Amino acid sequence: MGMHRFILHNGQIKEAAEPGLFAGQLGLLAGWGVFTTLRVSEGALFAWERHWARMVRDSKLLNVEMPADPHPIEQGLLDLVERNHAREATARLVVVRNGPGFWEGPGTGRASDVIALTADFKKWGASVRLGIQPHGRYAASDFTRAKVLSWAHNLRWAERAQEQGFDEVVLLNEHGRVTECTSANIFAVFGSEVVTAPVEEGCLPGITREVLVEEIRQPDLRISERALTLDDLYGADSVFITSTTRGLLPVREIAGRELKAAGDVYGRLSRAFEAFVAGDIARRKAAVHV
Repeated sequence: MGMHRFILHNGQIKEAAEPGLFAGQLGLLAGWGVFTTLRVSEGALFAWERHWARMVRDSKLLNVEMPADPHPIEQGLLDLVERNHAREATARLVVVRNGPGFWEGPGTGRASDVIALTADFKKWGASVRLGIQPHGRYAASDFTRAKVLSWAHNLRWAERAQEQGFDEVVLLNEHGRVTECTSANIFAVFGSEVVTAPVEEGCLPGITREVLVEEIRQPDLRISERALTLDDLYGADSVFITSTTRGLLPVREIAGRELKAAGDVYGRLSRAFEAFVAGDIARRKAAVHV
C-alpha cells in the first residue's frame, strides 16, 4: 500500500518525490508531531471534525502548533483527493513540529509543517488472527492515548506478529489487561453487551471506536467501557477490532486459541456503522452542492 503520486505540503500540492522536508526538522528526527488517518469515500472525508478535534487535543499535549483554521486544511485534503483520483482511499494528515531542539536545522519560519498524502485501501481479509504483546501500553502515561508520530514500536510489534503468522497483536498494559492493537481498538460481545477497554487502560481513542460508543444505537444492545482480560476475550461470544481502514473486523483467533465466530450482534453493529458512514458522506456531499 504505497502513497499516491501527489502530496499536500503546507497548502501546496506537489509531487511526492519532490524535495520539501529537511534534516533539521525536529519532528522528523525525534518523531515529534501528531497525525491521523482518514477514510475517503466518494471523494469526501468521513468524520473530518472528529479527526481534527483529536489532533488538536493531542497537539496541546505534545506542544505541537496546529493551524488555527481547519477549513483550508480540509479543502487542501479534498483537492489532494481529486488530484490523486483517490475518491475511495485512505488519507493521512501529519503535523510535524519544526523546533526548537538541539538538532534543529536552519529555520523555515514555520513552527510546524502540515503534510497530507493518500493511498489505496489495504485489503485486510474477512477476519484476523491476533498475537499477544505483554507491556505494550503503559496506562499511567498521559501520552499513551495520543496519536503521535513516534510509531516505530507499533510498526515493529505488528511486523513481528506478521512474522509469526498473525495479522495483528493484542497489546496488554502493565497490569496485564487488554488495551488495543497496534492500530485498532478491540471490542468483545457478551450476550447483548458490547465492551471495549476505557482509555484509562491505555488505549488510543480511535474514531471508529468513538462513533460506536457515542453514536450507534441498536435495540436491546448496550455498548460500554470496562476493563478486559485475555480470559474475557477467550470467553466472549465474539471479538472484533475497529479502525479507520478496517471498519469492523472479526477476530477468529488469539495466540493459537480459536474464538467463537462473529454472530448477529457483530453483523448488526457492522451494518449500523456502515449506515452511519454513508449518512455522514451523503451529508458532506450535499453541503458541497448547496
